[in-house]
Amino acid sequence: MRSVLAGALSAMLLGLSMTAQAEAVSPEDQIKLRQAGYSYMSWNMGKIKAQVIDQSVAYNQAQVAAAANTLAAIANSGMGALYGPGTERNVGDRVTRVKPEMFDNFDDVAAISARLNETTGKLASAAASGDQAAIRVAFGEVGQTCKSCHDKYRQK
Repeated sequence: MRSVLAGALSAMLLGLSMTAQAEAVSPEDQIKLRQAGYSYMSWNMGKIKAQVIDQSVAYNQAQVAAAANTLAAIANSGMGALYGPGTERNVGDRVTRVKPEMFDNFDDVAAISARLNETTGKLASAAASGDQAAIRVAFGEVGQTCKSCHDKYRQK
């Protein structure tokens, strides 16, 4: 349990430092950092999916809780600061799939982000309880929230 809390705290501190330093980070590095964050979220979603949804891997509450806590920590880390000017297009060797219109719709993006914060928090709570039915519901809500942003603001 300590390692889960330490990991969540580390992710939150990293998010705070990234938010504070985003202006000092090049557009290329902002793209790199946000892609890394989303990749790590995807990997953790996959761990939960394998154990609770597909049941292709034996259920381990500690692993599912750690993955859910990680998702919540990243969702609440301030990654929005990594969408600075110049990150709406490919920069250097970084290819972004963000649609430029996202940068014209920050109110909508903020609402989706708030929903992601909410749904990942619910998933973390469900995972802590060990109630697999509740985890499935919360996992679906997180997935739908991710999809709502991808459908609007992510290039195929």
